[in-house]
Amino acid sequence: MSLTTDIKDFALDVGYNHVGITSAESFSDHIDAVQSRGAIYDFYVEDPRQFIKGAHPKKTMPSAKSIISMAWDYSQKAFPDSLLGKIGRIYQARCYNAPPHRINGARYQLILDFLEKLGCEIGRGIIVPERRTAARAGVTTFGMNNFAYAKRTGSFILLSSIVVDKELEYDTPTYEIKCPKECTACMDACPTGAICEPLKLVPRRCIAFNAWWTQDGRPCVTSYIPPEIREKMGTRVHGCDVCQEACPRNSAKLKANLPEDPFLVQLAEEFSLPKMLEMSDHFYEKSVRPIMYNYINDKKYFRRNAAIALGNTGDPDHIPLLNQAMEDPEELVRGYAAWALGRIGGSKARAVLESRLKREDSKFVIAEIKTELAS
Repeated sequence: MSLTTDIKDFALDVGYNHVGITSAESFSDHIDAVQSRGAIYDFYVEDPRQFIKGAHPKKTMPSAKSIISMAWDYSQKAFPDSLLGKIGRIYQARCYNAPPHRINGARYQLILDFLEKLGCEIGRGIIVPERRTAARAGVTTFGMNNFAYAKRTGSFILLSSIVVDKELEYDTPTYEIKCPKECTACMDACPTGAICEPLKLVPRRCIAFNAWWTQDGRPCVTSYIPPEIREKMGTRVHGCDVCQEACPRNSAKLKANLPEDPFLVQLAEEFSLPKMLEMSDHFYEKSVRPIMYNYINDKKYFRRNAAIALGNTGDPDHIPLLNQAMEDPEELVRGYAAWALGRIGGSKARAVLESRLKREDSKFVIAEIKTELAS
């Protein structure tokens, strides 16, 4: 057997659903697309992980010759109804950026170990544009919603790529859009209009982006989420699947009768938005970190998202908890709790805001309170 066949067989053997191989040449089309959108993608260009540099694999690894692209179906088990609409499926599946001591990270590590045993030099730390790579390797096609789609799997897939120094057999690219030309389901469904036209996304309007990328200290963004985005987030605290759920190409997978995931069933019994706002150490370790370890390292951002979600429920039963949050030492939590109280409305919520305003010393929180009292 050839080296290419050995690699593909092993990838399938350890659980990947699709595998393809392409050259390590630059992704000039990706670079041009990002740069043409200017400030819309400034956070991406300025990120210290140097995503643009990853689109030129040979600049980081001169010996690079091939890229192995793999797709794993993360919707092989059912997701609890109580978690859907709150946490994206890919995060519930515990596969995105999974550490090597977790099962989904171990799968990727097995591939790395196998390649090294075959004598391959691996491009560690090279972050290639995954969706472009997968299409060039014949693994996926494109969807109008900007997601990659694999045969018989839809868009609920995790893409992983590895750059190696071996000249392998390349697959035929599948740079295709398989969506019907007249279909606008994803654009119509997006609550914030983030998908401005087919294959074009405005990240700062994306619910998922606002839930986890908006953190202080990151290039070109802050922790501030505009009010018009907050009210469209609903109860989504980490990720958003709306455009994928609306896509006809995913209908078969969404309708499938899948087996339960015992771990998620157990976690769903303990998870709640009020507990997320309070965020005890126990709740964080048992219900948050196992599935939401991806982007957020500071608990205050989870709590911010929980406050927004509680406000969007419109349930006055949450007022006592939000009142308690208004006394929190973290101003980010107080500010978004103020917004949540205003969103719920009513005399009890107003009384809490008026009481806190007399004692508040944060300009951010004062502004949030005054805005809600005025409305």
